Amino acid sequence: MSFWRVAADGVRLAVKVTPKSRRPGVGGTAPAADGPRLRVGVTEAPENGRANDAVCVAVARALNVPASAVRLVAGATSREKTLHVAGDPGVLASRLNML
Repeated sequence: MSFWRVAADGVRLAVKVTPKSRRPGVGGTAPAADGPRLRVGVTEAPENGRANDAVCVAVARALNVPASAVRLVAGATSREKTLHVAGDPGVLASRLNML
């Protein structure tokens, strides 16, 4: 089982966010009850959606897509989130496999 799956117009990612992280960035996986999740660390605090915005930007940079291509689907107030990344699923899959 993987932390991502193909969607109609892109991919869905299951992520685990570490806000106020000393080591910001994307990489590695974290176990969860529903399967592995991609680890994403951001320096922003989880206030007023700042950490959510930072997660979208970090994932966009890691996948080399515009920030507007990444949006939060579920988990706005949780550390475990679901993101949607718009784009060609084949290209995104190859980039995700390199993380």
